[in-house]
Amino acid sequence: MTEFTLAFQDKTPLYDQLYRYVVARIRSGELTEGERVPSKRALAEHLGVSLTTVEKAYGLLTAEGYLEALPRSGFRVASSLAAIPAPTPRRMAVERRREALDECFSTAAVDTSVFPFSTWAKLSREAVYENPELLQRGEGQGDWPLRDALADFLHQYRGVDCTPEQVVLAAGLEGIMWILLQLLPRAVFGLEDPGYGSLRRLLDNLGREWAPVAVDDRGVAVQALEASGADVAYVTPSHQFPLGITTPAGRRSELLRWAYARPGRYLIEDDYDAEFRYASRPIPAMQGMDVGGRVLYVGTFSRTIAPSIRVAYLILPPELLEVYHNRFDHASATVSRFEQEALCRFLTSGAYGRHLRRVGNLYRRRRDALCAALSGWGEIRGAEAGLHLLFTLPGREESDLVARAAQAGYRVRGLGEYCMGPDPLPGTLALGFAGLPEERAAKAVEELKRAFEQIG
Repeated sequence: MTEFTLAFQDKTPLYDQLYRYVVARIRSGELTEGERVPSKRALAEHLGVSLTTVEKAYGLLTAEGYLEALPRSGFRVASSLAAIPAPTPRRMAVERRREALDECFSTAAVDTSVFPFSTWAKLSREAVYENPELLQRGEGQGDWPLRDALADFLHQYRGVDCTPEQVVLAAGLEGIMWILLQLLPRAVFGLEDPGYGSLRRLLDNLGREWAPVAVDDRGVAVQALEASGADVAYVTPSHQFPLGITTPAGRRSELLRWAYARPGRYLIEDDYDAEFRYASRPIPAMQGMDVGGRVLYVGTFSRTIAPSIRVAYLILPPELLEVYHNRFDHASATVSRFEQEALCRFLTSGAYGRHLRRVGNLYRRRRDALCAALSGWGEIRGAEAGLHLLFTLPGREESDLVARAAQAGYRVRGLGEYCMGPDPLPGTLALGFAGLPEERAAKAVEELKRAFEQIG
C-alpha cells in the first residue's frame, strides 16, 4: 500500500490524477503483469479520498484494459502491459522565426481593411438560417447556384465562354492544382521563367516533371515552349507574374496553335489579378478565344476579397470534364457549403461588383503614390495593372539591395528569386503596393533610398 504515494494537485479531478498515476507506473514497469493492486476501499482510506474517486479511476483503468477485475478478489495488472515504455515527451517544434521586417512591399499583400464585413456577415447569416440543407454534403464539383453565378460573372467581366457544368470549385489554388495533376497524370508542365516559385515547389514535391519556358516582351515564347518538350503550359497572359507583361492577341493565337498542333496539349490560364487594370479596361481572358477546348481557366478570390476566402475555380473544356466526372464523381466538396452560399449571394446581389470598384480605386491610388515616390530615382515597369510593379536600379546588385532593405526594416524581393535562368533585369525589385497605404509610401521609399545609397 505504501507504494502508492500519489500527491494530488488542485488543477484536475482527483480520479483523473489517480488514473494517470497508475497508468504511468504500469508503463514504467513498477507495477508488473498480474500484480494485485489495493482494493478500492483500502486505497481510498490510504490516500484520504472518497471511495467514489477510486471507483471512477479503477473503472477507467478497467475499461481501457490496464486492470483486470478478479471475481470477488479485487484487481490486478492486465497481461502484456507491464514495462510499456512511457512516451518520450515531445519537443515542441521550434517556431521558425523570421526577422520582424515590414511586409508592406509584399507582392502577395491585399488590404483586408476594405473587406465588406457587414455585407458578408449579413449574407452568411442568411445562408445559415434560410438554407438548412447546406448541412448536407453537397456536390464535389461545387453547388450549382454558385457555379451558375460564377459562369455568368466570368462571361460578363472576363469574356470566359463556359456553362455551369464546366465549373469546378476547390479549396484554394492548391486544391485546383491537385485536380489538374490527376486529370493530366503523365503531362510535362511548362512553367514561365521567370514565374511562380511556389508552383515549381509543388510539382517537385509531388514528383511531377516540369520544364522552364522563357518569357519575352510579349509573354511566353512559343519557340521556347515547343523546344521544352512540355505537354501543358501554365501561363499568366493577362498580367504575367512577375514581369507584368500583357500577352497580345497575336501571341495568344500562337499559343493556341501550339496547343492545337498535338493531342493532349493544354494551356492552363491563371487569371490571378486580371481585375485590376489602371491604364485600360480589363483584357478578356484567352479562354474566350479557344475554339478547340484546350484552355483550362483558373482563378481565385484571394486577391479580390481576401486570402482566407479559400474558393478557387477551374473551367474545364468538355473533353477533360468527362475525365473529371469519371475520376471525381464520388468526391465530396472541399469548400464549405455555407461559404459557397455566402459567396453566391455576394456575386448575384451586385455586392462583389461594387467591392471590385472600391478596391480597384484604392489600389490605383496606392500605385500612384508608390510611383510618385519612386519617380526620378530608377526605372519603373509593369505598373499598368495588377498589385505590384518592377523597380530597377541599373548597375546595382540585387542581393545587396535586398539585404540593405532588410537592414532598413523592410522585406523586399528581387526579380532573380523568380528566375530559373539568367535574370532578365539585373538590379530589379518586385514591389507590391496593395499593402502600402498612400500616406506611408513616401516615407517607406525614402528609407529604402537612404539604405541603398549608404556607403559601405
